[in-house]
Amino acid sequence: MATPTVQAFRLSFFFGAVFAVVGVMAPFWPVFLKARGLTAPEIGLLLSAGLWLRVILNPLIAQWADRRGERRRPLLILSAAAMLGFLCFLFAEGFWGLLAVNLVASIAFSSIIPLGETVVLATVYRLGLDYGRLRIWGSLTFIATSFAGGPMLAVFGSWSVLWAILALMLVVVLACALLPERTETKSPAPKTSGAVSRLLRQPVFLLFLVAGGLGNASHAVLYGFATLHWRSVGYSDVLVGLLWAEGVAAEIVLFWLGNRLLSRFGAANLLALGAAAGIIRWTAMGLSDALWLALLTQILHAFTFGAAHLGAMHFIARAAPEDMSATAQSLHGAVGAGIAVGLVMALAGVLYETFANGAFYFMAGIAAASLLAALALAKAWDGQRMNLS
Repeated sequence: MATPTVQAFRLSFFFGAVFAVVGVMAPFWPVFLKARGLTAPEIGLLLSAGLWLRVILNPLIAQWADRRGERRRPLLILSAAAMLGFLCFLFAEGFWGLLAVNLVASIAFSSIIPLGETVVLATVYRLGLDYGRLRIWGSLTFIATSFAGGPMLAVFGSWSVLWAILALMLVVVLACALLPERTETKSPAPKTSGAVSRLLRQPVFLLFLVAGGLGNASHAVLYGFATLHWRSVGYSDVLVGLLWAEGVAAEIVLFWLGNRLLSRFGAANLLALGAAAGIIRWTAMGLSDALWLALLTQILHAFTFGAAHLGAMHFIARAAPEDMSATAQSLHGAVGAGIAVGLVMALAGVLYETFANGAFYFMAGIAAASLLAALALAKAWDGQRMNLS
């Protein structure tokens, strides 16, 4: 049995590996797609298509993992499939070809994170570890790769984005192989049958999905088009990388204080805090392209993503039945990174092409709806595990 220190290292390494890939993809994947000849609306449709398929596939994968009691084997299969999908970008041509390989890569890669989170959260609560201080390593590697991505893009061009992702995916495969697996052998639990429908019949869980999903969706214009917009108004690639890194640096501070914030506010109120910060952030980004304002609003990423993510992870860990944890995690991903983001991302390209940075005003409206749902959740949830029997 590995010591808690070794287990903490493995969990931190997993976060570091996965979010190193995200650090390249979030700011620079649209740049690569544009260089392949896609228009802004086509980029929006391509990014949203994979998000939609997650709605169906991620919960099915997670429910199978819950019933089997397995984590590591599905993670290894998914990481290998994601790498194969990214490799196919070397040969794909045109919108439909790029769309097809993007579906493979994005669905497989997006399934890694929620399934891995169940391993992390189970180990955190079993060993008394601090989730925020493990998750910090994902933020640190995100900073490193997003900041390095600017100079990399400037020197080596858009194809370097794909090569960087392929190299980092090798590390993801290794990280998945090192994750702790359940030591006990369990027979498939009959009561996990129909876990998706049973969770979706819980009003508290539905409020959580709405609050978290809308909060995530409000980032659609940022993730899809902020880099393209900042470049269009004259920001250098190095400065763009710095802006992305700044946002995650603020997020790191929040994660370091994670347990204190959780004790003070609670999981549901952290979701509300993130949504309130989103209203301020997106409104400000719609007002002006000024560098000083961009520098200020990136700090709010600590709350719009960091606080909301911390609240969501601890809600799932505390509210979802243990034998449905992967299913609950995947439903959060399917709604938050699937339905909600898919709907908004499909429109984000058109909104950006029509209104430029004015598209962020629409994101502020979505954040306001997230705030209302989070406040309702805080009132409805008693802080205990849901009884689905």
